[in-house]
Amino acid sequence: MSPSGRPQPLSLMFLLGMGMALERMNCPSRCTCQYLEVNCTGQQLHEFPTAIPLDTRQLILVANNISYLPAVELSFLADLVYLDCRKNFLGDDLDFTFVGMAKLVYLDLSFNNLTQVTFSTFSNLLSLVVLKISDNPNLVAIERNAFTNNTWLRHLDVSRTGLTFLDTSTVRDLPNLRFLGLSDNLWHCNCSFLDFVTWMTESNVHFPDADNITCYTPEGLHAQKMPVVEAQLHFSCLTQLYKQDYIFLCLIGFCIFFAGTMTAWLAGICVVIYEFHTSKGEEEEKEEDPVT
Repeated sequence: MSPSGRPQPLSLMFLLGMGMALERMNCPSRCTCQYLEVNCTGQQLHEFPTAIPLDTRQLILVANNISYLPAVELSFLADLVYLDCRKNFLGDDLDFTFVGMAKLVYLDLSFNNLTQVTFSTFSNLLSLVVLKISDNPNLVAIERNAFTNNTWLRHLDVSRTGLTFLDTSTVRDLPNLRFLGLSDNLWHCNCSFLDFVTWMTESNVHFPDADNITCYTPEGLHAQKMPVVEAQLHFSCLTQLYKQDYIFLCLIGFCIFFAGTMTAWLAGICVVIYEFHTSKGEEEEKEEDPVT
C-alpha cells in the first residue's frame, strides 16, 4: 500500500487473482463463468446446474439434455435478465416455472418440446422484452391470454411450431410488439382465422420471412400467402351461407309465416264476432220499435 492509501500494482494483481479464484469456486461444474455470466453450452447436462452464483445476470444452457427447469432454484436468481435454453428437451408443463424472475428481459426456449403456453407460463415475467419459442414442433396451443402480463414484449417468435390457430387478441393487445415470427406453421385458414389475417395486414408489426407465412389447410388455400388469403376469405366468409345459416333462415321464415297466419286468423275471428254482435243489436232494435 502506498502512503497515499492506493494499492500498489502487485496488490491489485493479487486482489484480481483472488477474485477470479473465488469466481471459479462458485462456478457450476462443467460451466464457464465470467463477470455475472454463467455459460454451460454443449456440456450434455441432464439436469439444471447447481451452485450458480446468486448475482448471475446471464445464464446460457444451450445444447444440453435438460428436460426440467426447477422453479425454486430459478427463483433464487432474482437478478437474472438473460436466459437461453435453446436446444434442450424442455416440454410439457412450464406453468409457474418462472416465478420470482420479474427482471428477466430475454428468454429463448426454441428447439425444445413445448406443447402449450398458458397464462401461468410467462405471467410472472413482467419485464420480458424478447421471447423465442420457435422450432417447437409439438407446440399446438397458445391461450388467448397467455401474454396478458407481458406488456413490454417487443419480440415474439412462434415460427416452425405445430400451431394451426392464434387468437387475434393474444398479440393485438401487446402495446409494444414490433416483431412477430409466424413462418412455417400449419395455419388453418378458415373463417375463424379471417380476423387474425386482417389484423396482420393492418398492423405495424414486422413479420420476418413473410413469404413463408402461408396456409396449410384447407386444400384450396394450401401454400397461399396471407394477403391473397385475406381477399379470398373476405369473399367466401362474408357471402357464403353454411348449413346452419339455411336452417336458421328456414326457422325464421316459418316463424314469420306462422305469426302471419295466426294474426290473420285472429283478425278474421274478431271481424266475425264484431259482425255477429252488430247484426244481433240491429235485430233487437227492430223488435223493440212499435209497429206503425
